[in-house]
Amino acid sequence: MSSLSFAPADFLDLAQTEHAALFEGVTHAWEVLPRLAAYLARELKPGNRGRVVGTPAIGERVFIGEGTVIEPGAYIKGPAWIGAGCEIRHGAYLRENVIVGAGSVIGNSSEIKNSILLAKCQVPHFNYVGDSVLGARVHLAAGVIVSNLKLNGTVIDVRAGGEMVNTGLRKFGALIGDEAEVGCQAVLNPGSIIGRKALIYPGVCWRGVLPAGSIAKSADHVFARRR
Repeated sequence: MSSLSFAPADFLDLAQTEHAALFEGVTHAWEVLPRLAAYLARELKPGNRGRVVGTPAIGERVFIGEGTVIEPGAYIKGPAWIGAGCEIRHGAYLRENVIVGAGSVIGNSSEIKNSILLAKCQVPHFNYVGDSVLGARVHLAAGVIVSNLKLNGTVIDVRAGGEMVNTGLRKFGALIGDEAEVGCQAVLNPGSIIGRKALIYPGVCWRGVLPAGSIAKSADHVFARRR
């Protein structure tokens, strides 16, 4: 058995989500992903407390929080729970089983599927986020791809050093801790773990575990972030 632990509290401030109950009893934070569909089926009460501009496409199983703006050309398929004060911009595509935390931005040509985002995340330009957990104030720069499926379609392992955790999931993109930053055109391979306040340089193709407070200039060049 691996000694590695990826507990929610090590990556996420659960006070920054209305959905902390999802994480109850979880050992590794990504274990919430298979729970999303049942949670939304049980808890989601469709409604719109925000402002819809023009005629975006919004499915029947969608909740939109107070002060949230949905711009023309957005497509929210649902089930989706969008918190208060968000911006869902033109060209955004929210697919099945998505929770977007208060104050978040989902922007042009950004697609999100089976994921939970805590408060004030920014996924603003040409991003894909599949089967992932994003902490509070995570920022994905333009063109960041969070890949969720291995080329051979097998179950995803999380590796750190010589140790490995089998996630049991065929689809798992990334666990990204609070206030992490991912630079333009970076790719996070399936099973990526990014610690709190870590930083990934533009164009990096990342695989594995990046410790909290670290900087990755490349997959092989990682060092501690100066305070």
